[in-house]
Amino acid sequence: MAASEQPGWLTQAWEEFGQREVSGARHNDRILEFFRELGHDSVRRDEVAWCAVFLGASLERSGVTSTRSLMARSYVEWGVPLAAERFGAVVVLSRGRDTALGHVGFLVGWTETRLWLLGGNQANEVNVTAFNRARLVALRWPKRETGVLSPRSDDFFELSLAHVLEMEGGYTDDPHDPGGPTNKGITLATFAAWRGLKVTSERRDDLITGLRRISESEVTEIYRQRYWRPAGCSSLAPALAFMHFDAAVNHGVGTAIRILQEASGAAVDGEIGAETRGRIAAMPIIDLIRTYAEIRRRRYRSLPHFWRFGRGWLSRVEKTLEGAKTLPPLGQVSASKPNLSIEQRNGDASMSSQQPSSDVTPKWWGESMTVWGALIAAAASVLPAIAPIVGLDITADLVRQVGEEVLQVGQALTALVGTLMAIYGRTQAKRPLMRKAMSLKL
Repeated sequence: MAASEQPGWLTQAWEEFGQREVSGARHNDRILEFFRELGHDSVRRDEVAWCAVFLGASLERSGVTSTRSLMARSYVEWGVPLAAERFGAVVVLSRGRDTALGHVGFLVGWTETRLWLLGGNQANEVNVTAFNRARLVALRWPKRETGVLSPRSDDFFELSLAHVLEMEGGYTDDPHDPGGPTNKGITLATFAAWRGLKVTSERRDDLITGLRRISESEVTEIYRQRYWRPAGCSSLAPALAFMHFDAAVNHGVGTAIRILQEASGAAVDGEIGAETRGRIAAMPIIDLIRTYAEIRRRRYRSLPHFWRFGRGWLSRVEKTLEGAKTLPPLGQVSASKPNLSIEQRNGDASMSSQQPSSDVTPKWWGESMTVWGALIAAAASVLPAIAPIVGLDITADLVRQVGEEVLQVGQALTALVGTLMAIYGRTQAKRPLMRKAMSLKL
């Protein structure tokens, strides 16, 4: 499968990004729907472990048969084994020392030590989380596929294309524009190459006439085949794909990929590989697209024609950034779904509504998985260093073991950053924190 495409089941999984359990007596019907779709109608509570049914529902919505089981390890023998990582693969992980327990999700990024999964029941929600590779039990792929692109992927392509066409406008032939004659953002050279021709003095006028009269369907296919797919937009979250596609059109595909890599902190080599996908998955989308936008601004300002086109270029970046914020996982294009924003830290992603619901009660900070996860991460790097001073023998492994059942902690080197990001992100969550008296005895 090309890196620019993603399997249909992964697209279905992205549709549920941000769905989370409801605390108390109420339950999230979207999560309960996963159970119903797989035949477990008797389940009435979203606290029942649901990583396997989320994965199974995503598979079956794309036409692929799942195990229909509630057990994560039911996927150990499902499908066919993979000898190496593959974007969208089903990953089964161990959980604790009990060999009957596990976790399952879709692979969206990896490094030598970490695996990033898009999965359900990860900190009680659908998000992207980083896991230790040592927990890997199985890497599987369906025996049968129904196609690599689902209709929903094309929906986001159409939205992104509509934005690009709005930014590009109609026919122009500005003598200061090195692209020359251009219609709907398609230059004469691109149009000629699409038709397998070269721009010569003899056929130039005919090509310009053809460019002026280019059909809507041809415009769509040029953008899909020459920009959307080569730039890898289908494998990105819609909000990021929106920004990346616009950049691919305006800067060129190769340059856009390099901007994406620079923004995510990956090695800049012009290819969206494992490292780039891992970096993208580990970074909060809002931070990523903002950094992406700033790099674009900086690049525009360095161009010799900035004096003439600069104002329009910068305006385009701002409009693209605002448009990206309306798409998942930052927002939703449907008015029937809430407007969402993403928070990711230490490889753990959580979704929260930008506008708190009026019927949501405050939550004490001690109940927040986000805050506790950050505190445990910080403790794993700080306590082993200071404990010997007071005569205690505390290791990082001991701290991590205690915190494993609460949250997957970040690596020690990123613990402090994770703490700051988590506390900031907590202030944006659905349920505001409140003070509560507590005492601690040593």
